[in-house]
Amino acid sequence: MDSAEYERKIASRFAAFDQDGNGYIDRQDFSGATAALLAEFSTTARCDKGQALYSGAEAFWQGMAGIADVDGDQRVTRPEFITGAVKRLRDNPQRFAEIARPFLHALIDIADEDGSGVTPSAAERVLEVLGVEPTLAARVAVGLDADGDGRITEEEILSGFASYFVTPEP
Repeated sequence: MDSAEYERKIASRFAAFDQDGNGYIDRQDFSGATAALLAEFSTTARCDKGQALYSGAEAFWQGMAGIADVDGDQRVTRPEFITGAVKRLRDNPQRFAEIARPFLHALIDIADEDGSGVTPSAAERVLEVLGVEPTLAARVAVGLDADGDGRITEEEILSGFASYFVTPEP
């Protein structure tokens, strides 16, 4: 994948983070996504799992801002996102997954409703809440279950999250 193609791909990922569609990514996008996920899985913000998800979202936001918020205004614009992602993540996409790990770990605790692991259907619900089109969400959720055992592990989610930035569309 050449640099221009990679930049276009990263730019397309921007919208997934800009949850409110205001043209930049900020802390509110992460807290809004967290609130929507908690509502989807009937989890209160004040319980341990809810607090862990909010803490994970804050850590994720801080990590993203550290990579991409060039001017330090606590907002990541599309050009900052593209530049930050391209310069800092192209050679190490796993780094972005590691920044997201606390959030994803807490999300797994919420989405794993029966304690046996996250099912593809639960992953699909997560993706839809985050704005992924339903047909694509279903396909991606099944694809996350790399070993086909009907449960999606944290490592499978981290791997899928990282590869999202370095594989061809969709």
